[in-house]
Amino acid sequence: MIDIVVGLDLGTGGVRAIAIDLQGQIIAQATRSYPLLTPQPGWTEQNSSDWVEASLDALLDVTQQLNGHQAIALGLSGQMHGMVPLDTQGKAIRPAILWNDQRTGKAVAEIEATIPHQELIQRTGNPAITGFQLPKLLWLRTEEPQAYTRLWQILLPKDYLGYVLTGSTVTEPSDASGVGCLNLANQQWDTDILHALDINPALFPPVIESTAIAGRLKSEIAARVGLPVGLPVVAGGGDNAAAAIGLGISSSNLNRGSLSIGTSGVIFAPCDRPIPDPQSRVHLFCHVDGGYHLLGVTLAAGGSLRWYRDTFAPHISYTELMDMAERSQSGARGVLFLPHLAGERSPHLDPDTRGAFVNLSLAHTQPDITRAVLEGVAFSLREALEVISAIAPVHQLLATGGGARSNIWLRILADVLQTELIAPKAEEGAAYGAGILAMVGIGAYPNLEAALKICAQDSNVVQPQANPLYEAGFKRYKLLYDTLKAVR
Repeated sequence: MIDIVVGLDLGTGGVRAIAIDLQGQIIAQATRSYPLLTPQPGWTEQNSSDWVEASLDALLDVTQQLNGHQAIALGLSGQMHGMVPLDTQGKAIRPAILWNDQRTGKAVAEIEATIPHQELIQRTGNPAITGFQLPKLLWLRTEEPQAYTRLWQILLPKDYLGYVLTGSTVTEPSDASGVGCLNLANQQWDTDILHALDINPALFPPVIESTAIAGRLKSEIAARVGLPVGLPVVAGGGDNAAAAIGLGISSSNLNRGSLSIGTSGVIFAPCDRPIPDPQSRVHLFCHVDGGYHLLGVTLAAGGSLRWYRDTFAPHISYTELMDMAERSQSGARGVLFLPHLAGERSPHLDPDTRGAFVNLSLAHTQPDITRAVLEGVAFSLREALEVISAIAPVHQLLATGGGARSNIWLRILADVLQTELIAPKAEEGAAYGAGILAMVGIGAYPNLEAALKICAQDSNVVQPQANPLYEAGFKRYKLLYDTLKAVR
């Protein structure tokens, strides 16, 4: 029998389970989806029972493909910031409130009124943010007090799944640092913050290392999914950190980060010390390797291109749009696009900002406007990268996501960011990173650095080229946000 590990990533749209051998080859994989609930405007929820059923189905699907292989560990990853409130019976009191839920404005104001802004940033790396878990807990106390009185534990999504699998309630630093009350210096819950907010620290689970064994697979679960009873379940990591590990990005190489162009755009930069941006323009979280990472987020990256296509060019394929953009020229002949279609995270942290096209004329064509969308996203990411680079400079970014499969967009991004981009020919995401963490957790590799050597892969390298048109365009772009903010 050949040893394999299983990685499980609990995403917002669905769950992915993969089996990986100890050389890093994927042996089997399966996905399952579940619904997103929006009971009120600005609310996003999911039933944690849907996560469980989908995850168990995906695990069973994978185990049925394991001819001649045996699982020796399972690692977890998942969407960050969500809240699963449990009663003393370990049952979910209400649907889970997700990372992109916006109901907690008053709770954020309560936190900011209690904890000085700069102190919160110094302790946790971030200000109070509506999507984080801590404001959700305060919301529950105010808006659903009967539910709050029943609370035994609150868990993050992947940690709830770990509880179902093992019966143990634990978390790890990479996911816990997105709660809003983890002290980054000691990577434990900040009891000063919790006491100031009159919250019992016992509501939060113990924090263990990301490669530690969280628990062992319960017999009834093992029987259902076809995995061994007592299988070690490794704590794992939040989705961004686990995906970074899957790309080989760790604090052992501070020169290399990642750039993801999906619906959102995310720049991930590892760092070896918890140094937050004093103005909180980018996030600071724990990495799964014991270090830290900075995170800059453009909320509508690929989302901007999808909006543009759906609204103005529904009968044109994305490939044709990219060909159009190539027929324009650097700087899009003066057209500027602000990609703040869903508000913006980095570096503005402004949910009310909105997008714009400016400097249009009768001479401009669809290729110019399409290229302006691509360049506007690149300019937005450069704003975040400039903040990150002042704290943790990176000289290479591994480019992933749908946008990284476009040669023209890669070229624009490299030239605007003035950073070498490396586009792997294959990317496996957070489930793969969770599997690597599981390998380290059960001793298949002596440490994470040794395990990361299996992540080496063929890639397309794009070197940045100096382009005065982009430099001039970026200067005008930075003025655009301030101008529009003044008139809205």
